[in-house]
Amino acid sequence: MDRGARGGGSRTVEDVLIDFKARRKALIRALTTDVEDFFQQCDPEKENLCLYGFPNEEWEVNLPAEEVPPEIPEPALGINFARDGMQEKDWLTLVAVHSDAWLLSVAFYFGARFGFNKADRNRLFNSINDLPTIFEVVSGAAKNQGKDKASNSRKSKSNSKQSKSSKAQPKEQVEEEEENEDEVLDEGEEYENGETLCGICGEKYASDEFWICCDLCERWLHGKCVKITPARAEHINVFKCPLCSNKRTRQ
Repeated sequence: MDRGARGGGSRTVEDVLIDFKARRKALIRALTTDVEDFFQQCDPEKENLCLYGFPNEEWEVNLPAEEVPPEIPEPALGINFARDGMQEKDWLTLVAVHSDAWLLSVAFYFGARFGFNKADRNRLFNSINDLPTIFEVVSGAAKNQGKDKASNSRKSKSNSKQSKSSKAQPKEQVEEEEENEDEVLDEGEEYENGETLCGICGEKYASDEFWICCDLCERWLHGKCVKITPARAEHINVFKCPLCSNKRTRQ
């Protein structure tokens, strides 16, 4: 039985998307915040192991299901065997890629099982595609994409500013308008930072949520994703995110 799964009956696109996000959050936590525990559980001396993400946002390393066919598609088999045969970062990103493929297979399995039509399948895929993949979160690519987006936005605002100031106007008026437009640009940059994705769960920030920046990789993270409260953050001189804290040089 898939832990935390809802009972039988029909499901909507929204139901499947909620299931997808919960499993995704669990897998991201296994490969980032809980990576030390995950690493230890993937003992190469054990049998073929799989990484599962459940709808209750928990993860588990376990043997594959015994029933044939299984209740839902199975994750990649034997992830533990490659653990000590490659760089840890490469191994984690490899598991992340297989986890992404598994999540998609589960989502579209539900789509087929509950009779989604073409429009529903498109809506489901587009909603999933709006989220960074687990691979992008674990490898840091999601962070770089956020930087590119903010950079492009600033360039666009800057070009607009130059175009407006090129009109024939008195010098004093031009300088005053440039100062006003600089203020608008600063506000826009703050807005773009507000749209930055969390380096752990990949979700956007909300104005009422506490977030913290890693002093090493400069990823922004939800406080709840790294289990840090505002009060605790006041006593941290240098904050290192789970990805930076768990970097090792194992071959």
